[in-house]
Amino acid sequence: YWGSGFLPSRYQGVKFRNTGEPVPYLANPPGISRAARRALLDDLSVMNAKHLADYGDPEIDTRIASYEMAFQMQSSVPDLIDFSDEPKHILDRYGPDVHVKGSFSFNCLVARRLLERGTRFVQLMHAGWDQHSNLYSQLEVQCRDTQGPSAALVQDLKDRGLLEDTLVAWGGEFGRTPFGQGDPVNPKGRDHFGKAFSWWLAGGGVKSGHVHGATDEYAWNVTSNPVHVHDMQATIMHLLGIDHTRLTYRYQGRQFRLTDVHGDIVADILH
Repeated sequence: YWGSGFLPSRYQGVKFRNTGEPVPYLANPPGISRAARRALLDDLSVMNAKHLADYGDPEIDTRIASYEMAFQMQSSVPDLIDFSDEPKHILDRYGPDVHVKGSFSFNCLVARRLLERGTRFVQLMHAGWDQHSNLYSQLEVQCRDTQGPSAALVQDLKDRGLLEDTLVAWGGEFGRTPFGQGDPVNPKGRDHFGKAFSWWLAGGGVKSGHVHGATDEYAWNVTSNPVHVHDMQATIMHLLGIDHTRLTYRYQGRQFRLTDVHGDIVADILH
């Protein structure tokens, strides 16, 4: 989920953990001050820069940037997850689990704080939706965990003037079957289903209050305005100012792109 794919490895994601330090090794070992760490990194950067000049491997430049980012995170991450400066009405908006590390409420508020500090891409992952046999006991829990905090994040971004420059995309990689799975008399789950499913988008240049596309009465086939995954990718990249036909990488003798050989911008959902 957090690798850089075909992009240079300096663009890979940094995963925050639910327990302990959010990012490993934020604290310096005993006897190493922040000033000493800075001096060590400066010396290491000089050696790495020489190595880069000698060998020209771009991954050396990535390593230099990674060390620098890690140093900056030692001071910025503890402040990031300290909610003591948040007003009570903001904490209440995100719900009672906002102080529980790893909860969706906590992660949504961290996302907002990351965005207002200049982070360009944030992914929130909420697991447990693969309900093949526990739909009745778990779906309500999943929806309750995510519905309020998701709305709070969008409203919070809007109130702070951040939403118009931030695209919020909420969805999964596929949907679930419109019929039950398991015991035909008492089905308790839903199987994977990729023919028709929904995402919602907010902010970042998309229309609000707009519904695009429809299915038949059984939610089995798309009957109007179909959007392929590559269309969604092309649209998101367009909103980021990236031409999806030009973002390519060379592999086995030809150029590949994220949208493969097709993908159209869904203009009807844009301002």
